[in-house]
Amino acid sequence: MMDAIARTGSFAAAARELGKVPSALTYSVRQLEEALDVLLFDRSSRQAQLTAAGTELLTEGRRLLQEMSAVANRVRRVAHGWEPQLAIAVEDIVSVPTIFELVQAFCEVRAPGTPDEGPATRLRLRSEVLTGTWEALVSGQVDLAIGVSGAHNNPGGIELRPLGPIEFIFCVAPHHALAGLPEPLTDELLVHQRAIAVADSAQRMAPMTVNLLPGQDVLTVPSMRAKLEAQLRGLGCGFVPEPLARPHLEAGHLVRKETARGARSSTLHYAWRAERSALGLGRALQWWLAQLESPTTRRALLERHAGRLM
Repeated sequence: MMDAIARTGSFAAAARELGKVPSALTYSVRQLEEALDVLLFDRSSRQAQLTAAGTELLTEGRRLLQEMSAVANRVRRVAHGWEPQLAIAVEDIVSVPTIFELVQAFCEVRAPGTPDEGPATRLRLRSEVLTGTWEALVSGQVDLAIGVSGAHNNPGGIELRPLGPIEFIFCVAPHHALAGLPEPLTDELLVHQRAIAVADSAQRMAPMTVNLLPGQDVLTVPSMRAKLEAQLRGLGCGFVPEPLARPHLEAGHLVRKETARGARSSTLHYAWRAERSALGLGRALQWWLAQLESPTTRRALLERHAGRLM
């Protein structure tokens, strides 16, 4: 009603547009003014001019109507199987550019018959490290975990599929004390050098400690990329994923060293809560699982770290 009066410039024209008699429109406006205790229209001229309060009401009213329409569309899409929210935990060593390519593709999904509407599901991404990725899934904080180890006990209701193997290699900066020593490097040598370690993000489960020696000095950092930066600066040594280290090895900014313990390899997985609802898996989770079935996508998640987001 307010919109029609403002657009047409008169109560009579607005009444014709809305299929009402002018007196009914005038009565409705007076009721609204009395309820708000403000004057919405300046009636001193022949045109129906909005007051400042009327302009504000019209602006906010239009916004609220748009939000109500958006909510209605979203509710309809949820009714067709799209989850209101999908939470995904991503292990810190997984490719960030590839994850966001998947996010972009998901946001561009269009349901049949609704070319202008994307999925109703809101994505919630979180980065985790080691046991923290598994903990986020089994505790119900996320619906999908990408990059979990297969060594954890499955409490039930969790489906696990292999993402692929990833090799961890021992690296140091060219100016580090270990760079020029003969190989293989023994534990007796390594224990006297500072190790760079990424903190496990688990809050309740027992955190995992990998490749640290008793009595060794340790610099703990929050992410694998922070660990890589520390090792590039010669602040310490340690194992890093080979795909992440590869461009720095090729550029001569890191040196690969063999250790007596050798390189280590780990198989990562993706996992999801199979009992998410009584109606089965939502359409958003189904979409993500379909993408992860692709060997090319799985390889990119482990291998391709170059991109704008690095």
